[in-house]
Formats: sequence, C-alpha cells, structure tokens
Amino acid sequence: MLLFFLSFLFFTFPPPSFALNQEGLYLLQVKASLSDPDSTLSSWNPRDPTPCNWRGVSCGSATASVTSLDFSNFNLGGPFPTLLCRLQNLSFVSFYYNNINSTIPSDISTCQNLAHLDLSQNLLTGELPHTLADLPNLQYLDLTGNNISGNFPDSFGRFQKLEVLSLVYNLLDGTIPAFLGNISTLKMLNLSYNPFSPGRIPPELGNLSNLEILWLTECNLVGEIPDSLGRLKKLTDLDLAINHLTGRIPSSLTELTSVVQIEIYNNSLTGELPPGFSKLTNLRNLDASMNHLTGTIPDELTRLQLESLNLYQNNFEGTLPPSIADSPALYELRLFQNRLTGELPQNLGKNSPLRWLDVSNNQFTGPIPPNLCEKGSLEEILMIYNSFSGQIPPSLGDCRSLNRIRLGFNKLSGEVPAGFWGLPHVYLLELVNNSFSGQIGKSIAKAANLSLLIISKNEFTGSLPEEIGSLDNLIQLSASENKLTGPLPKSIVKLDGLGVIDLHGNELQGELPSGIESLKKLNELNLAHNEFSGKIPDGIGSLSVLNYLDLSNNQLTGRIPLQLQNLKLNQLNLSNNLLSGQLPPLFDKEMFINSFVGNPGLCGNFSGLCVDRDGGKHKGYVWLLRSIFILAALVFVVGVVWFYLKYRSYKKARAIDKSKWTLMSFHKLGFSEYEILDCLDEDNVIGRGSSGKVYKVVLSNGEAVAVKKLWGGVKKGCCDSVDLEKAGKGAKSMSVIAGSCGYIAPEYAYTLRVNEKSDIYSFGVVILELVTGRLPIDPEYGEKDLVKWVCTTLDQKGVDHVLDSKLDPCFKEEICKVLNIGLLCTSPLPINRPSMRRVVKMLQEAGAENQPKAAAKKDGKLTPYYYEDASDQGSVA
Repeated sequence: MLLFFLSFLFFTFPPPSFALNQEGLYLLQVKASLSDPDSTLSSWNPRDPTPCNWRGVSCGSATASVTSLDFSNFNLGGPFPTLLCRLQNLSFVSFYYNNINSTIPSDISTCQNLAHLDLSQNLLTGELPHTLADLPNLQYLDLTGNNISGNFPDSFGRFQKLEVLSLVYNLLDGTIPAFLGNISTLKMLNLSYNPFSPGRIPPELGNLSNLEILWLTECNLVGEIPDSLGRLKKLTDLDLAINHLTGRIPSSLTELTSVVQIEIYNNSLTGELPPGFSKLTNLRNLDASMNHLTGTIPDELTRLQLESLNLYQNNFEGTLPPSIADSPALYELRLFQNRLTGELPQNLGKNSPLRWLDVSNNQFTGPIPPNLCEKGSLEEILMIYNSFSGQIPPSLGDCRSLNRIRLGFNKLSGEVPAGFWGLPHVYLLELVNNSFSGQIGKSIAKAANLSLLIISKNEFTGSLPEEIGSLDNLIQLSASENKLTGPLPKSIVKLDGLGVIDLHGNELQGELPSGIESLKKLNELNLAHNEFSGKIPDGIGSLSVLNYLDLSNNQLTGRIPLQLQNLKLNQLNLSNNLLSGQLPPLFDKEMFINSFVGNPGLCGNFSGLCVDRDGGKHKGYVWLLRSIFILAALVFVVGVVWFYLKYRSYKKARAIDKSKWTLMSFHKLGFSEYEILDCLDEDNVIGRGSSGKVYKVVLSNGEAVAVKKLWGGVKKGCCDSVDLEKAGKGAKSMSVIAGSCGYIAPEYAYTLRVNEKSDIYSFGVVILELVTGRLPIDPEYGEKDLVKWVCTTLDQKGVDHVLDSKLDPCFKEEICKVLNIGLLCTSPLPINRPSMRRVVKMLQEAGAENQPKAAAKKDGKLTPYYYEDASDQGSVA
C-alpha cells in the first residue's frame, strides 16, 4: 500500500528536473501574446524540460540556454514581444516575413546581448526608436519592407558594433543624415526606396572605411556625387540609381579598386565617363544608362572583365571599341539610344556567354556579327533603328535560346535562314522595314511560342504558309507592304487569339476564308490593296471587338452584309471594289461616303454612288421616288406633331406628370420610356455629374441600364442625319456647356462645339487621374486644372513628382507610357489629339511587350533590374 502511494505522488507531482524551465515559461508567454493562425508554434510542449527542441528555438551547447529565435515565415501577428529580452543569452532574433505590427517598443534596449535583429517584411509603423542605438552588441539591423516613417534619431550615430543597416521600402521622409558617417563599423548601408525629402549624399559617408555595400536607390537624392565616396576602398557594390543627381561622374570613383558593381542609372549626370576605369580590375557590372552623358565609350572600359554594361539613353558618339568583344564574362550589353557609329565587333559573343544585346537607335552599319550565339545563351537581340546591312547570319537560325528578336528599320536583305522562322522560344519576331526577300518558311510551325509576327515593308514573296494556323499563341500578324501572293490560308481561322491581321499592300488573291467568325478577339482586319475576290463573309459582322475594317482596293463583289451594322467601328473602308446593291441603312449617310466610293454597282441616298446606267430615265425615277419620300415624311411629321400635342394634353391629367420629360433615342431600343420614368427616384441614384443625376433602372426583361436625367434648363447639343448632311457647314453648337469641371476640353470656351476630339480630351483627363491619383480639379492647383498641373510639374520637378506614389515602381516604364498617352489626349490643340482607335492601340502597345522585372535577392537585398529598349519606351514631354 505504501509503495502504491509513493508511486502516485511520483507521477502526480514529478520531481523538479521534469518541469519546464524559466526560459520556456517566458516563451510560452510570448506565444500567448502573438496570433498564430497557421499553428506554427503548436509543437511547443509545456511538458518539455527546456524549450531547446521547440520549433524556431536554438540553445547554446554549453549552457543549454536560448541563444537564437528564428520565426521566419511563421505568419505570426501582434506587437513585438519585448518579453524576449528576459532571455539573458539571446543574441539572434528573426521575425522575417510575418505580421508584426504597431511600433518598435523603446524598451527593446533591454535585449543587451542581441547581435542580430531581423524584422523585415512586417507591418511596423511609427518612427525609429532612439533606444536601438543603446544595444551595445547589435551588429545586424534589418527593418526592410515596413511602414516606418519620420527621420533618423540622432542616437543612430552612436552604434558601437553595427555592421548592417537596412531600411529598404519604408516611409522615411526626412533626409539622409550626416551622422551615419560616424558608424565606423558599417559594412552595409541600404536605405533604398524611401520617400526622403530632397537632399544631397552626405560627404561624411566617405568616412565609412569598412563599407562594402552602399545602396541609395530612389532616395530623392539631388546635387552631385561627392568625391569623398572614392575613399571607400572596401566598397564592392555602389547603387545610386533612380535619383536626381547632376554634374559629372567624379573621377574619384575610379579609386574604388574593390568595386564589382556600379549602378548610377536614371539620373541627370552629364559629361564623359572619367578616365581611369582600367584600375577597376574587379568591375563586372556598370549601368550608367538614362543620363545625359556624352563623349565616346573608353577603350579601357571594354578591356575589363565585364559581365554587364548598360550605357543606353545617353549621348555617346563614335565607334564601339573592338576590345569589348574580348570580355570573357560579358552577358549583357545595352547601348541603345546613343549616337554610336561604325560596325559592331565581328567577334562579339564568340568569347562570352552573351544573353542580352540591345544596340537600338544608334547609327551602326555593317553586318550582324555571326557569333552572337556562339555560347548558346543569347535570349534577346534588339538592333532596331540602325543601318545594319547584309543577311541574317545562318548561325542565328540555330540559336534556340532566343525569345525576343527586333531587327526592324535597318537595311538588311536576302532570305531569312530557314531555322530562324521556327525558333521554339521566340515570342516576338520583328523584321519590319528592311529588304528581306524569299518566302516565309514552313518551319514556322515549330515556333510554338510566337505571339507577335511583324514583317511588314519588306520584299517577301510566295504565299502565307498553311502552317501558320498552328501558332496557337499568335496575337498579331503584320505582313503588309510585301509581295505576297496566293490566298489566305484556311487554317488562319483556327487562331482564336488573333487580335490584328494586317496584310495590306500585297498581291494576295482568292476569296476570304469562311469561318472568320471564330476569330472572336480580332480587333483589326486590314486587307486593303490586294486582289481578293468573292463576297464579304457575313461572319465578319459577328466579331464583337472589331473596330478597324479596311477591305478597300480589292475585287470584292456582291452586297455589303447587313451584319456589319452590328460592329462598333472606328474605321470602315470598303471603297474601290466591285460591290453592288443597296447600302445597309446604318451606313446610308453622307458621313460614310468615303467608305464606299469606287463601287459602280453600289447604291445609296447620297451623291457619288450608284453610277447612272439608265440615263435620264433613271434620274427621273430617282427624283420621283425622292419626291414621294419627302411628301410622305412631311405627312408623317405633321401627324406626329398632332399626336404629340394630343398626347401631352392627356398626360397632364395623369397623377404623375411625365410631360416634362424629353427622351431621345440615339439607336434602336428594346424598351419604352414608361419603363424608365417609373424608376427615376432617389433610391436608384448611382451617381451625379454637373449636368444631372444617373439612375440604375432594371427593365422588365431583367437587364439593367444607366439613365441620366439632365438638370432643368440645360440644353445639350445633339445632331441628327439632317445635321450631319450639313457637317461641312465641323457642327451644331450648344447653348450651355454640359459636362463636369476639369473634363471639359478648352476649345469649348470659344467654340461651344462638340466633336470626337472633345471626347478624346475628357478621356485623357481620366487617364491622368488614374496615373496621378489626383482629382481633375483641386484647390491645390490654384487656378489650374489637373492637365495644367501635370504639365507644369513635369517641367519643373520631373515625372516622379507626377506619378501616384501608390503605383508599383517596377512598372514605371508602362506607367510613363500611359501618362504620355494622357498628355497626347489632352493636347490644347484638338488637331494634335489622336483618334480613339489610335488611343486604344497605344494602350494595347503599352502592355504588349511587358517584360517581367525580376527582383533578384542578392546579399540580403531585393534589387530590381529593368530590361528596356528604346522602341518600348514612351517619352514624357
């Protein structure tokens, strides 16, 4: 009995050696203070004697005390638990990529043994606590990717052992302080992508004699690069890109004998590259693109062991040093949009694993180097807008690594190598505006990834191969102004993703293929100036997104399909064919006359059509028919007026007075005004403008429509078919301007006339709203509106002060293109505004070649790389 009692006591109250130690109890309290939706800390067992085997916890081998807590990617949430500081030997803490919120507590200074603190990619807010500098052993501090704001505390100049300070992607809005130059132990300083106030690079940073990495990308830096940076003898990586730096590149940078990478792109630097680059024997990557540099590319620079050289969008002149081809590690060479002349070195790529080559928008001549793909690594070759001549080297026909080819606007000639048509990874093949000849190879069937085939303005012959129908990813086929013959391949109707077919200016013949209605995404069909015959397929009328149709100058016969009236076309041209019969009613208006001239058998109600084949007798019939029609119309109008007066008297007696409503239908509707009027109450209001309220109305058939009720007293301009006949005498004017302030085109003030260009202006204002994140009118603008504010700010401060800060900077190139489109649409002169069709095409082009901007993590930092070429960029004037 006594033995049983002792056993019961033993198992019920275990000896102290089996109880969780104090450090474990602290950690259980930490766990309780955090949210753990993924139960990542569920393995923490309170029955364990120590927490040393718990997930994320590490202990010292000698003391069995907790030394490290790594909670990376645990999805934990809540404030930072300073209770951790009670762990006396804790030296390593990482909450990387969690949801730690609130501010960094000031009592974090109690973690006296802490050497490594990583709170990057969390939700921290507030300012930097001055007590961080009171951690005597802190060597590593990473607060990247939070919402920390404010300025640096003065105490940050007193760190005793700090080697790494990273505050990338926060909201710091002061300036970079000079006292950071007092942290003599620093090896890495990364303050990139913060909205600092405009400020200079502190010359005191040159005192950081142990610094190896200095990243100040997009920090709103102004002024010149200080000479003192040349004293950083241990520096391996210098990144000052995307700022507003001016002046010359200091020659002191050539004293950075340990430097491997220099990135100073997208600034306003001027002058020449300084001499002395031959001393930088470790330099592998140099990116000084998008500045205003001049002079020639130094030969000493190209003799280095370069891997990447980016000097595009400057003003370099002269020839390219032949020695650049001797760099055995060169994989990236971007020199586009300069003024370079001469020939490319013919052994370029022979000794190096070249991947990206862009020499577009220069004045290069001579042949394409034959060894560009010698190492089998070439992915992009961009050589547009030069004067290259000769043939495409046969070796490029075997370069299976290629995915992007742009050789347009040169003087290249000869036949394209057979294998070149069928490269399996190429998505863009552009050969436009050269003198290429021969046929499009049947091997194109192997180009499974091809999306954009642009080979216009050459001398290609033969027919389009039937194999083109196997290119499932093709979205654009542009082969205009060649010498192509034969019919369209029947297989083309299989390309249900095709958006553009432009084959105008060839010698194609035969009938248009049946089944064209399967091309549901077709936006543009241009087959003008060929020899096509037969009828226009009815199926074209079912292409719901088609807005450009040009079949002019062919030999098409038969009637115009009535189904074409279903299309919403910005461009329609069927002129100079052999079409006959009566025009569809929608097109039987003088505004469409240029779309149908040159068809002898085509008849309509305006001059220029239906050539008189029966002499005066035919004219007499036409005159009689028109007289009858006019008389009938007059009787009809009188009857309608009489009926309206009677009807209005009747409606006045109704309880709901609807006589004050005037409804005008601009196209055929499937409902009556009575369904509308009963729904115009405040419960259905969905918007308001300066000219009236907008209501949501649900019809009896279940469809929903938006109805705008104009304010009383406002008369809005409109025009009917009679007005259109008098168009030559631009259009009716409005008695009162209807529209919201900020969207109204400036010409309204002196013409009071409505036309397409006025709508383009309003659309442009909407684009500027989206890009800037601002309202069309705002007291901040003073007497200006959004358009004038954008133009003024661009001139005085640059594009970075215009763009919405919430937009992802990785897509800055595309955003600038859209901004430029908005500026074109809001041009003060209506004649300078593009058509809506052109606007749509420009917006499509802005994203058609959107390249992924890879964010490569290197040495603890996410560094964006931008792969651009001159032809892809929009200019923001």
